[in-house]
Amino acid sequence: MNKYRSHKCNELRHKDVGNKVLLAGWINKKRDHGNLLFIDLRDNYGVTQCIIDKENKNFSILEKIQLETVIRIEGNVIDRSNDTINKDLDTGEIEVVIESFDILGNCKELPLPVFSDQEYAEEIRLKYRFLDLRRKKLHENIILRSKVISFIRNEMIKMGFLEFQTPILTSSSPEGARDFLVPSRLNPGKFYALPQAPQQFKQLVMVSGFDKYFQIAPCFRDEDARADRSPGEFYQLDLEMSFVEQEDIFDIVEKLLVKTFKNFSSKKLMFEKFPRISYANSMMKYGTDKPDLRNPLIIQDVTEIFLREDVKFDIFKKLINSGSKVRCIITKNTKNKPRSFFDNIDKWAKDQGASGLAYFTFEKEQEISAKGPVGKFFSSEALKEIMKKTNAENGDSIFLACSKEEELKKITSLAREKIARDLDLIDENLFAFCWIVDYPMFELDDKTKKIVFSHNPFSMPQGNINEINFNKPLDIIAYQYDIVCNGIELSSGAIRNHIPELMYKLFSIAGYDKKIVDKKFTGMINALSYGAPPHGGIAPGIDRLIMLLANEKNIREVTMFPMNQNAQDLMMNAPSYINEDQLKDLGLFLKVKK
Repeated sequence: MNKYRSHKCNELRHKDVGNKVLLAGWINKKRDHGNLLFIDLRDNYGVTQCIIDKENKNFSILEKIQLETVIRIEGNVIDRSNDTINKDLDTGEIEVVIESFDILGNCKELPLPVFSDQEYAEEIRLKYRFLDLRRKKLHENIILRSKVISFIRNEMIKMGFLEFQTPILTSSSPEGARDFLVPSRLNPGKFYALPQAPQQFKQLVMVSGFDKYFQIAPCFRDEDARADRSPGEFYQLDLEMSFVEQEDIFDIVEKLLVKTFKNFSSKKLMFEKFPRISYANSMMKYGTDKPDLRNPLIIQDVTEIFLREDVKFDIFKKLINSGSKVRCIITKNTKNKPRSFFDNIDKWAKDQGASGLAYFTFEKEQEISAKGPVGKFFSSEALKEIMKKTNAENGDSIFLACSKEEELKKITSLAREKIARDLDLIDENLFAFCWIVDYPMFELDDKTKKIVFSHNPFSMPQGNINEINFNKPLDIIAYQYDIVCNGIELSSGAIRNHIPELMYKLFSIAGYDKKIVDKKFTGMINALSYGAPPHGGIAPGIDRLIMLLANEKNIREVTMFPMNQNAQDLMMNAPSYINEDQLKDLGLFLKVKK
């Protein structure tokens, strides 16, 4: 028998009554009933209730002992009385009468409660993360993470993928977020970069003749923290396939995600065959390329209607003449909503920095009319045209926004979510996946007004390569795609550009001449010159997948040892200064900004 335990804290049942057992774990909770002390003993697997009466010589010691002390107890298993059975515990039918105990690990005064999942200050939680991880909800999230990763790994192997590990120390890339740089001692003045993603290496795996690759890959990006993004590092399911088209990638990923989400969640899938939505349509209908399809509200353009003579909404007319557009959101059967509902939406929009949201409700007596602050500006015929264009009906309401394109997308996207939440239209028991496809290869940088890559610079443009009009780069559509679930982007992917001459051409449009491409992408461009297969891939974010499955809003809740918002590890005190000898070895000196 193991000297610490004969059973784990989730194993004892009615069949074990009468047996002497050894248990070991942490003191989760204590309840002192005067002559009887109840101790909930917890380990990784569960909780067992243990009891000791006042006659036992160990009673007074256990009575005073600190919660979270690690102990081993020896005792006898007995039945609980019918009125004390705890159906929420695996071991709820029994309890263990303590005969003797040993302290295995003392515990100081706790900086945060472990037996409770109540919210606590982030600084304390991260500084004492090892205690935070003992808490039930977070502990279960991390176990879920392990199980999901193991499941994904097994499924990938079943589908014929081989798992390879790509380098961590590599070269810096001119695209994407900031790199984390590592100075080289043996090559003074030169630096490695930690990979933002294994992008080039996984393509080189395909050029090397392997057909299907995957990896649970660590990625490093020096970027600001967000609720759905860890500062510093994150993990993704990186995969790449040779001799494939876009639909082949979609087929593999859909099968994997459907199996994973069915296996680890009781929520329903809205689609098992994920809808394909073009980037242009997504931006028009949802104002974003990360749409939440659980939300039934659609954004529609009604600019032309405001140019009618029988529409007297002069404020919008002036804005349209200066280049603005008008978009609307129809809400079904909201005629009985109080005025305060509409006014609150309008006020909310102003709080977001917009000029507000105009609104009215369609009514029909003898003729169609509009009830609301701006309803008087529309003739009956104009209202009929709006209803026809938007499929609105009597009793529906309309919210209107007028602005320049980018501002309009932002406010209508936010309004679509806000209105749906206020009307309780979103089914929280659903996962709604979709593909966003047909991304533009290039976009115009708002600040520099220069043409830049919109997504992945290594993507293949769509259409016949010999017929692409490179003089109109903003019209070039790429085989680039995102997978989105419930408004969260899980991954970007692409069919890769495996033709060196085409790569040089596309990079030149973005301002990189042949020498820069050869220098920055030496390994890639050289390899593609030696017979590269058509290939493509994607890399769903593991952290975000677990967030969805665990029903968490913050990525910190599914990450074992996350950093804070300032990219600091409060527990290990990182980043930290290094001493002069270490700097000297690396040929560096520090010039710290005050």
